[in-house]
Amino acid sequence: MAGARPLRIGLVGCGFMGRTHSNAYRQVNQFFDCEYHPELKAVCGRDRERTEQFARRWGYQHAETDWDVLVKRDDVDVIDIASPNDTHAGIAIAAAKAGKIVLCEKPLARNLVEALRMVAAAEDAGVPNMVWYNYRRVPAVTLAKQIIEDGNLGRVFHYRAKFLQDWTISRDIPVGGRALWRLDRDLAGSGVTGDLLAHCIDTAIWLNGPIAHVSAMTETFVKERESAVTGHAVEVSIDDASAFLARFENGSLGTFEATRFARGHKALYTFEVNGEKGSLAWDLHDLHRLRYFEYEEASELRGWRSIHVTEPEHPYMKSWWVPGLQIGYEHTFIHQAADLLIALSAGQMPSPAFREALATERVIDAVLQSAALMKWVAVV
Repeated sequence: MAGARPLRIGLVGCGFMGRTHSNAYRQVNQFFDCEYHPELKAVCGRDRERTEQFARRWGYQHAETDWDVLVKRDDVDVIDIASPNDTHAGIAIAAAKAGKIVLCEKPLARNLVEALRMVAAAEDAGVPNMVWYNYRRVPAVTLAKQIIEDGNLGRVFHYRAKFLQDWTISRDIPVGGRALWRLDRDLAGSGVTGDLLAHCIDTAIWLNGPIAHVSAMTETFVKERESAVTGHAVEVSIDDASAFLARFENGSLGTFEATRFARGHKALYTFEVNGEKGSLAWDLHDLHRLRYFEYEEASELRGWRSIHVTEPEHPYMKSWWVPGLQIGYEHTFIHQAADLLIALSAGQMPSPAFREALATERVIDAVLQSAALMKWVAVV
């Protein structure tokens, strides 16, 4: 890290994602050789005491309670948005106009209209921008992309993905507030479609190309909850569960499912891709392994193999430990931070940029439209 150029970070948000991003910034130069090193300049949160405590824990030099003040600071190069979805558009647009590098947690926005405004602002300002779709940086998932791009699956016929959780089954869980804003449509934009399926959709497009048409259904199982803010009963309008069929532009078919009502599942994210010459499958619960079937093997040896993705030849792994030792969830953010720093050093746009992530927003919009209309909808 000696001689590396500082990249001064201004983070918005002190929650779960704020922690993952901060850890990535602190760790990235210890394991990856980058021209830049993140300098934790300032963090912004709504609660002064909580924000100052976060700043002390993670090493930020300053604490702010107004994101507009953070955006206007001359000693900040990057605005990293890790706050609730309703804040994404306003902060990103202001940061782009101020000439800052703009990073944003997924989903890009609450809806397609906001996402389009964010893309336009970033491109008009000509600033680097990126969305934190971290699952692309799981080494096994990156290896899956290499296998597909090398033609080892041949023509793809099927893509299927699911993301299952169970944390909102209880009717006693309230809506809104600092911890439960994801259950408030005004703050989140949608339920599991924009939260969980966004990951599934982004990975699917990255691996298998654009989605052309969708046919969806959604359901809100608990239609009334207590407001964490007012204490009064309020209508719940986010989707607790979402499932859709998809036709990809390459002719393959897709099935997608996400729910927060799958008892016993905390974060079961899986995908499988079936092609003419082979198949592959991945499971977040066993994220360091990629299952792979190669049809062209000799018949007596043919079968599913489990690739333990820890070799130095595997994506990202040469920067970590010896073969056989595993890494985890937090490392995906470190990998994305490394890719960000490397792209900036090369004068390239980091990936996925806002425009690339816009493809996922278009699918989310089509899914919600299809569920409301109960018919197939084109992704436009």
